[in-house]
Amino acid sequence: MVMVAVSDRGPEGRSVLIVEDDFDVRDALSQLLEFEGYMVAGAANGQEAIDHLRSTPRPAAILLDLMMPVMDGFQFRSELMHDPTLASIPVIIISADASVAEKAARMGATAYLRKPIEVDALLHTLERFCLP
Repeated sequence: MVMVAVSDRGPEGRSVLIVEDDFDVRDALSQLLEFEGYMVAGAANGQEAIDHLRSTPRPAAILLDLMMPVMDGFQFRSELMHDPTLASIPVIIISADASVAEKAARMGATAYLRKPIEVDALLHTLERFCLP
């Protein structure tokens, strides 16, 4: 498990959008974060996430998987960066990819977490972007 964070706290709130195609992973992360007091929304791919972001208040952070059907994490991040109202939301890449650090840096992600995700690292990272 490796974690790198490269930016300051994002928008106020304790809301997180989880963009992950694996239902079990998305559900486990959602349950954990809800237990910790976060408001959580989920999306199974980047297109669902974009639609969600354009119809609801901005989350304080986005947990983003890279490999997904319909619209993958790379396409999602590109769409996000082209929308001035969404571009500043902190994005935390979650991936088992061995080169996740390099990919996160190229994508301008705020941070990254290697799968399997360590709970303490996840909570510590989110605390930086989500107010209590």
